[in-house]
Amino acid sequence: MESGRILGQNHIIKHFENAIKMGKISHAYIINGEDGTGKMKLAVEFAKALQCEKNNPEFYKEKNLQFDFAEGDAGEKITGRACGQCKSCHQTDTGNQPDIKYVTYEKSGIGVDEIREQINDDIDIKPYSSRYKIYIVPNSEKMTAQAQNALLKTIEEPPEYAIIILLTNNADTFLQTILSRCVLLNIRPVREEIIKNQLMSEYDISSYEAGVAAAFSEGNPGKAVKFAASEDFKELKDQLVGMILSLEHAGMDIISENIKKAGQYKKHLDEYFDLLRIWFRDVLMYKATGISEKIIFQDEYKMVEEMSDKISYYNLDNIQKAIDNAQDRIRVNANFDITMEVLFLDIKGRIGK
Repeated sequence: MESGRILGQNHIIKHFENAIKMGKISHAYIINGEDGTGKMKLAVEFAKALQCEKNNPEFYKEKNLQFDFAEGDAGEKITGRACGQCKSCHQTDTGNQPDIKYVTYEKSGIGVDEIREQINDDIDIKPYSSRYKIYIVPNSEKMTAQAQNALLKTIEEPPEYAIIILLTNNADTFLQTILSRCVLLNIRPVREEIIKNQLMSEYDISSYEAGVAAAFSEGNPGKAVKFAASEDFKELKDQLVGMILSLEHAGMDIISENIKKAGQYKKHLDEYFDLLRIWFRDVLMYKATGISEKIIFQDEYKMVEEMSDKISYYNLDNIQKAIDNAQDRIRVNANFDITMEVLFLDIKGRIGK
């Protein structure tokens, strides 16, 4: 597998490589993690490595070569990684590998018909040209209970060559009988510094923009890329910084204007509140360390520095609690304007105290 392509998931990559090297492949896997974390890449790279001719013992037998299941000289060892050069690898890269199938659906959920037609009715047909027949099911949390039960029968008694890979952002939606018959692999959050470096090297993004996007992504590289490239995100960040800086001397007219502006981001309120947290986390970080390199809002570090002198540790802690409380209230449909007014007044009252 090509570990460099999938950030922070070496535990899953190594699991797949070892399974191939040892010849101990499960018939069913669940890759569980948020959207944007690389689930599909992991599944495709695993499928590619499984079908790679260099990982098939028959390849060596046909050429009268010795092989074993340990790393060693190229061409004579099963490495668990795709060679990237054989016919199967090229087919996988172009989406034309006949024995790697992707389950599709048109409705809001994956119903029993999709599972029966695309997996159950097809799985007894032997692989066309490869060692395995692999089914990748994206968004598999959308399977109905009936669809899961239909799939369960196949997972319980699969053909020897069949492998099913379920991709999901919520493994808790699966029936326990499904979970118990699959190898569950959980995506791990990626460290901010790793995501930041990727954004800078692969997307030509400045250190400042990459740092904000990485901090905001909560360990999700895909989310970081989305934020870094979003003009809406940049606009939200700039608007929010202006709001915070206006609060210290704001009268009710300024607070009302800030509430109105915040209302423009009702569809992105989680991002709004997360950015608020990051700002005050920066203020706390600078207050505690005095090191500007550790803060996320690098372009505004002077303003962060000034604010750190004006807010006590006690009030910084209470501001974070006020942000959490406001977000929780809005989630349960509390009045938006009143909730934001209370939050802004709370923050204003804690600056300079």
